[in-house]
Amino acid sequence: MEPEHRDQPHLPGPTVYPIGFAAGVATLLVGLVVSPTVIAPIGGAIAMPAPATAPAVPADVGEAAMPPPAPGERFARSRFLEGATLGLGGVIGGVVTVPVLGMALGPAFGKQGKHRVDLGSIDNFPQGDWEIAHFFLHPDEGEVTRRTAYIRYNGLLSGKPSFTIISNRCAHLGCPVQPNGPSFPDQTKNFGTGGGQEVTLIKMLPAGGFGCPCHGGQYDTEGNRTAGPPVRSLDRYEYAIDNGHLILGKTYSVAHVDGTGSTAVIHRYGLAGPGQHIDGWEQIFYPLQPPH
Repeated sequence: MEPEHRDQPHLPGPTVYPIGFAAGVATLLVGLVVSPTVIAPIGGAIAMPAPATAPAVPADVGEAAMPPPAPGERFARSRFLEGATLGLGGVIGGVVTVPVLGMALGPAFGKQGKHRVDLGSIDNFPQGDWEIAHFFLHPDEGEVTRRTAYIRYNGLLSGKPSFTIISNRCAHLGCPVQPNGPSFPDQTKNFGTGGGQEVTLIKMLPAGGFGCPCHGGQYDTEGNRTAGPPVRSLDRYEYAIDNGHLILGKTYSVAHVDGTGSTAVIHRYGLAGPGQHIDGWEQIFYPLQPPH
C-alpha cells in the first residue's frame, strides 16, 4: 500500500534565533542610553539574523509538496495577514519607542545652552585670597538661577591670570557645600556688571577645605574628596579673561586634581550628575563620557 500523502505545511526547523533577536534588541536599546559607542553595536550584532546554511525548499517540490494554488490565487491570505501583523507591530513599536529614545538621547546630542557670567574686574580678587561669589546664570530669570562658586586668584601662569573656581554642588547628591573655615561679611563687595547681573563677593578662609552639611562629604581646598560618600571631586567652572574682567563659562566634572593653585593638573570630564562615577570601572554603568 502506498502511504497516504496529506497536504502538510513545510514548517521550519527549531531555532533559537527569536530568543537571540529579543536579547539583541534589548541590549541595543539599553546601549543607546548607557553606552552608544560600545554596548549598542554589540546589541545590534546579536540581533542580526544568522546566515542561512542552505536554501529553503520550495513548497511545490518534494514528496510532501503542496498542490499548486488555484487559478487566480496569487497571494495567500496567510502571508498577507502575517505581513500586515508584522507591519502594524513595527509601526506601534516605532510610535512607542522613538519619542522615548528622543527624550532620553536628545539632550546628550543636542546643543546645550551656554552661559557667560561677568564677575567684574580681576582687581576684585586679591592674589591668594578666597572669595565666595554669588551671581545669576540668567539674570532675566531671577532667583532660580542664582549660583555660588568659590574663587581663588592664583597669580599669573605664563603671563596670564590663573584662577581656581569651584562649584558648591556636592558630588554626592548635589547639596550645597560650605567652606570649613570663617567668612568675613564685613569685607563683602556688591556690584553690578551689566545686563541685570548682580555679583556679591565675600572673603573667606577655607583652611580645612569644604564640607557638605547634609551627608558629611569632605573636600580639600582643590576640591578633591577626602572623606564621606562623594564619588569624585567638586565640579569646576571654565573661565576666561575679557578686557580685565573674569568671565565664567560652563561647569565640568573633575575626577581628581594633582597639585595646587596655578600648577594643578585637573583630570577633567564632561559635566556629570551627582553620585555619578566618571573614572574607574564603575563608569561603565553610566553614559560614556570621554575625558577632555
